[in-house]
Amino acid sequence: MADHRAHFDFEIHFANGGDLTGTGFRLDLPSADLDATAIGRLLIAHLGLALVDTVELRELRIVEEPHRGSRGVARESAGSSSRVIDLRVIDLRVIDLSHPIRAGLITYPGLPAPVIAPHLTRADSRSKYAPGTEFAMDVITMIGNTGTYLDSPFHRYADGADLAGLDLATLVGLRAEVFHLTDAWDATRRGIGAQTLADRDVAGAAVLLHTGWDRHFGTAAYGLGAPFLTAEGSRYLIDAGAVLVGIDSVNIDDTESGGERPAHTLLLGAGVHVVEHLTRLEALPPRGARFTAAPPAVEGFGTFAVRAFAEVPGD
Repeated sequence: MADHRAHFDFEIHFANGGDLTGTGFRLDLPSADLDATAIGRLLIAHLGLALVDTVELRELRIVEEPHRGSRGVARESAGSSSRVIDLRVIDLRVIDLSHPIRAGLITYPGLPAPVIAPHLTRADSRSKYAPGTEFAMDVITMIGNTGTYLDSPFHRYADGADLAGLDLATLVGLRAEVFHLTDAWDATRRGIGAQTLADRDVAGAAVLLHTGWDRHFGTAAYGLGAPFLTAEGSRYLIDAGAVLVGIDSVNIDDTESGGERPAHTLLLGAGVHVVEHLTRLEALPPRGARFTAAPPAVEGFGTFAVRAFAEVPGD
C-alpha cells in the first residue's frame, strides 16, 4: 500500500493566547482520504501542542510520497509487540475530587438541597441494645444531582442504561487524561472545542477538564458564565474512544444557551459517562493518574452522587 503525505501552510491559534505559523509543511498521513480537520489534529499531535483553539490549513495537497516518520501516525511492523505498564504501583497517593454533601448544600442553582434527618438517634437506640451499645440511623432526602455526581445514559434516554446497568470496568481505575485549561477562558470564549483536546490519546480514558470553575462552587457566580464542552468537542472525544468525561464546572453543557444540551445528548447517547462538579483537579498531573467514580447500583435511576477520586503515583 502506498504512503501519502500532506503538503500545506498552517496557522495555529492557542486558547491561552499566541499563535504559530508554518509554510511548506509536510506531514505523514495514515490514509489519503483525510479532511483538513483530521489533518489539523495530526499536526497538533506531531508538534506536541496543547491548548490549541483553532487550526487553519492553506494550500493543502495530498500526494503519494514515502513516510518520513511523523509523530502521531503509527505504522505496523512485523514482529512488533507491546507492553502494558500497570500504573497502579505500590506507592500511591489518593486525591479526593468530590464536594462533600451536607444538609442545605446547593449544587446546581434551582435544584433542591439535601435534607438530613434522624431515623434513630443515639439516645433512642440505647433502649434497644445492650448497655454501652448505641447507633445512629439517618435519612437523607436529595435529588440525584447533588454534590459531585455521575450521569448514566438513562438520565437522557428512557431506554439507556441506568445506574445499576453500568459496567464497573468503565468507572474504576480509568487512565486519566487531565486537561489543565484554567488560563484558556475569557467572557467571550467559554466552550472547549475539539482542537483543544487533540494533543492526547484518550482512547479508553477518563478525560478530566480542569477549568478552575470549582472555586465558585456554592456561590451565585457558579451558575453564570461557566466553561463547558462544545458539541464538536463531544463528537471528537466519542470518536477518539473516551470512556468518561468529567468537568469541574456547573454543567458539561452551556446552561445559558436555552434548553439545548448537545454534550449530554452526544456523550450519553454514545455510552460515555459524564461526571460533573469535580473539584481539586489542579492536584492531578496531565497523565499518570487513575480515576474512579462509581455510583450506587440504583435501578430506574439515571444520576447519583459519587465519591470521585484519583490514584496518583507517589513521589
